[in-house]
Formats: sequence, structure tokens, C-alpha cells
Amino acid sequence: MKLTPHASLSTLNTLGLDAHCLWLADVTRPDDLAQLRTNPELATLPRLVLGGGSNILFCDDFAGLVVHNGLKGITLHEESEHWLLHVAAGENWHELVCHALQQGWHGLENLALIPGTVGAAPVQNIGAYGVELASVCAYVEAFNWQSGEVERIAAADCRFGYRDSIFKHDYQDSHVIIAVGLRLPKAWRPVAGYGPLAALGDAPSPQAIFDTVCATRMAKLPDPAVLGNAGSFFKNPVVPAALAETLKQQYPQMPCYPAAEGQAKLAAGWLIDQCGLKGFAIGRAAVHQEQALVLVNLGAASAMELIALAAHVRDSVEHQFGVVLEHEVRFMGRSGETWLDEVLA
Repeated sequence: MKLTPHASLSTLNTLGLDAHCLWLADVTRPDDLAQLRTNPELATLPRLVLGGGSNILFCDDFAGLVVHNGLKGITLHEESEHWLLHVAAGENWHELVCHALQQGWHGLENLALIPGTVGAAPVQNIGAYGVELASVCAYVEAFNWQSGEVERIAAADCRFGYRDSIFKHDYQDSHVIIAVGLRLPKAWRPVAGYGPLAALGDAPSPQAIFDTVCATRMAKLPDPAVLGNAGSFFKNPVVPAALAETLKQQYPQMPCYPAAEGQAKLAAGWLIDQCGLKGFAIGRAAVHQEQALVLVNLGAASAMELIALAAHVRDSVEHQFGVVLEHEVRFMGRSGETWLDEVLA
């Protein structure tokens, strides 16, 4: 484990914001977490776990300990009807998807090219093209900062929801994810009813799904290594079905999908696009020219420019459609997670 005081976080967040932390711990073994827990200088500090930093906006310097999760390793356990993968939290998510496809372990293809690490996947319950992590997750292993023990948490106890889990709530401060168990069926069936995948026919191969997802994401989403961004900035809003029907009458071309009973899910990117915001900029922060759901750092953008842009996008959509967008990207203040309205207050 490497400990660095007053470390820069500019290379540890894909928005490329110039933030610093009081201490940075590069963790490569689960035992490193136990050492941090018993360090009297570090144990009482605010704590943030970072993997790839692909879903975070630093609103300020972080006055605490940043734990950079570098745990590696993939172990395969064969079951009668499934492949069970035990994957360390620091593994790159897309590289895992590629590896599984090459080995013939199918079921992750729809989740290709989602940025970040395996440990971040359960936190957000990542999802794309009709598949969510919850559908393949068997368990999550986490270090309990309060007890010092490693716990295996069954998927049923992770409270997975739309871009949500127990790790964003009850376990946010107490648990550090160290590994994820993924159960992939040997009798694989494609999930290909969403967007461009529908054009692949009734029985597309895993490789065809993977290739289509990758091509679609690369065409729409900028590479964070080229243009700083955190992927989809806002969640697709879930609204009362009556409101969706009213909006559908005004905007017949509006994408709309069934959700829970009495509700419907709208496409946040479409709503933002209809407000004419593609390319709109505040300082060096802008709405991406090709994908309105993505806010980008054009170079040397400040946190306040991105925050102001996010507020403008949210307010514009609310004014035109009566729909309030919620940011998917995590906002991090000096001592912990915060929200857009709190930052603006």
C-alpha cells in the first residue's frame, strides 16, 4: 500500500477536475484496508473509495482519505448450470466483459464499454441495453469498516434498484467493496430488444451484441481520455404514467418505456436535446455535441462551471416538460457526498 499526503485527484476522475485530497491510499490487498482502519491518523477522517473515478464530480478538494481500489484477480467456479466468476473490485469493467466473452462466459455483452471498475458496478447497479448488474450478480464481498471483517452480501440483500443499491445508502460509509460474484448462465439467451440490438434478429450471437453495443456507445459517447466526461450525467426520469401520456400527446416522437405500475420511464437525453442544449456551454463546461446526456470538460473547466451547467440543464428540462432530472453522477464535497441543490444553496 502506498500513502500519499495532499495528493492530486486529477488523474483519478474522468471529468479531469483538478481536486486534491488530504491523503491518498493506493490499496492492492484486502489487508491494506485493515491497516487503514487501525491507523489513528486516518481512521477518523472522511473517507471516499475510488476505482476509475468515472462517475464522480469533485465540487471541492476532499478533506479526508481517498482509498484508490487497486484489488485485482478473477477466479472461476463451475456450477451445473452457471459459471460463477469471483472478480476483485479493482478490475476494469470493460476488460472483464471482453475476457468473459473470449472465454465463452456469456451474459455481460450488453454492458460492454461501461467505464469504471468492477467494484463500482454494484454501487450504481450499472445497466445498459436491457440488462442490469442485478440480473447477473450473485453476491458482493465488502470490508466492514466498523467491524474490520469481510462480509459476503447476497444479491437479494443489496437492495438493487434503478442506478441504486444499499451501497449508496446504509452501507455507503461503512462498507468497502472488495469483490463481486457474477453468475452467468451456461444456457445463454440474448437480450436484444432494446434500441439498435433489435435490428440483430431473433437469435443474435454474443459477439454480435457486444460489437453492436460497442459501436453504438463509441458513436455516441466521447472517450474520457480525449474529452473529460463522466458518461451519462442524468438518470432517465421515471414519471407518473398520466404525465407521460400528456407529454406523448404533445410530443408523439418522445421515447417512453413502461416502468413500475402507474409509471413510465423517459429518455433524459431526448428531453435535454429538445431544449436545444447540445453544444451549450458555460465557461469550459459543455453539453456534448452528439449526446445531450453527457456533460464534458472542454479543457480546464472548473467544478463550478460544471455545476452551473448541470443546474441549467435540469432547470431547462423542468421548465419545458415539467420533469425534474436527477443527476446520476455523484457530487463530492469537502467531507462527503452532496447534491446539486446543496451545492447551489
